[in-house]
Amino acid sequence: MARTDNDSWDLASSVGATATMVAAQRVLAHREGLIDDPYAEPLVRAVGLDFFVRALDGEINLEDVDPRFSIERAARGMAVRTRHFDRLFTDAAADGVRQAVILAAGLDARAYRLPWPDGTTVFEVDQPEVIEFKSRTLAELGAQAKAVRRTVAIDLREVWPKALSDNGFDPSQPTAWTAEGLLIYLPPEAQDLLFDRIDELSAPGSRVATEHIPDVSMFSDERSQLISDRLKQYGHDFEMGDLIYHEKRSDVISYLEDRGWDVSARKMPDAYTDNGFEFPEDGAIGFFADMSYVSAVKR
Repeated sequence: MARTDNDSWDLASSVGATATMVAAQRVLAHREGLIDDPYAEPLVRAVGLDFFVRALDGEINLEDVDPRFSIERAARGMAVRTRHFDRLFTDAAADGVRQAVILAAGLDARAYRLPWPDGTTVFEVDQPEVIEFKSRTLAELGAQAKAVRRTVAIDLREVWPKALSDNGFDPSQPTAWTAEGLLIYLPPEAQDLLFDRIDELSAPGSRVATEHIPDVSMFSDERSQLISDRLKQYGHDFEMGDLIYHEKRSDVISYLEDRGWDVSARKMPDAYTDNGFEFPEDGAIGFFADMSYVSAVKR
């Protein structure tokens, strides 16, 4: 079902299910020893989406979905992504930043698994049902956050800066922000507003990490549709092309540079090389050769 302005979801439907999909890939990367995220698997299993549970149990062979895909490739791709966003936080912390914001937090467990310095506050922003589910599930697991964790249960289409401030956010202090896997699910004008708000709330020395995808047509082209059709055979029934906004949007790299941020960007093949991996030009991951991992520091 195509997106609407006021649509909603949980972690088993619509955009929320993509957060579960990403967490399932983090499970694979964790199992391969490429990242450390022991919370991804129990969170995915708690959501209970049949396709992902069966995939983790080895009942679905990813190579049956795409012969050029494999557990190893999925794990490496997610390791590259996860390390990029982890590094944003750990580098910021090493430079004395003690305030972090995870936008559209989904099943992100960084508040629990990264080595946060004493005095760090991590704000997680997402829809109320998503926040409640993750908080409850991690509490039932006995997980303890390694920083002061403050949840901000609000849709990013609402006035979330006020909600953030009401939960103790201090705009006078530098902040580390992540907008991971988020931008394609926002209308173009909402993407601009997101970064306008980040800029307004960021003191000098603040950092942000995100991705830049110059062409989203890959999510609805013939190759993508073929993979979607194969996934449906296993009950994976949402259409990625229906979940994103396809209109032309601002180049996030230029947008940040124009607002006084020093930006660095690494295209996917280079990011793979940085992590000691060979980028697979063929298959599903090859679709993302022009995507860049972006990080920036505010002057």
